[in-house]
Amino acid sequence: MKKTLIIFALALLSTTGFAQTAPTKPVVNIYNPKANAQADIDAAVAKAKKEKKHVFIQVGGNWCIWCIRFHDLVDATPALKELLNKNYETVLLNWSPENKNEAVLKKLSYPGRFGFPVFLILDGDGKLIHTQNSAYLEEGSGHSVKKITEFLKNWNYAALQPENNKY
Repeated sequence: MKKTLIIFALALLSTTGFAQTAPTKPVVNIYNPKANAQADIDAAVAKAKKEKKHVFIQVGGNWCIWCIRFHDLVDATPALKELLNKNYETVLLNWSPENKNEAVLKKLSYPGRFGFPVFLILDGDGKLIHTQNSAYLEEGSGHSVKKITEFLKNWNYAALQPENNKY
C-alpha cells in the first residue's frame, strides 16, 4: 500500500511539469501613464486654436478593453481616422492605478464617473464643451461607426460656428 501511494504521488508530481501556463495578455501601450497630461492638453489646445479645430480627449487606460477596442476601431476605419484628424487634436489621457491624473480630471469635471473610455471635447481656449459617455456610442457588441461619426461631426469646430447654424 505504501509503495502504491508513493508511485501515485510521483505520478502526480511528474504530470504537473507538463501543465500549460495561462496565455499572457498582449501588452498594450496606447496610453502613457508617465505622460504629463496637462502639458499634452495645453499643446493640443494651442494647436487646435491655431488650426480652428477642437480637442478630442480620450480618457482611459491600457487595462481597459473598451478603450483598446475604440482605439482599434478608429485605426481600422479610414473615414473615422480622417474625420478625427481633420477636425480634432487628439489627446489620450491615462487613468490607471499608477497614474490617475486626478488634478487634471478634477479640472475636467471628473469625467470618469461615466466609465471608460470617456470622451471630452475642448475648444481652442481649453474650455470643456462636452463630455461623452462612450456607452451611448455603442451598438450591439461594440462601438458604432455611425454613432461615432455623428458625435464627431456634431462637436467639431465648424459645427459650432453661428454661420453654419442658420435656421
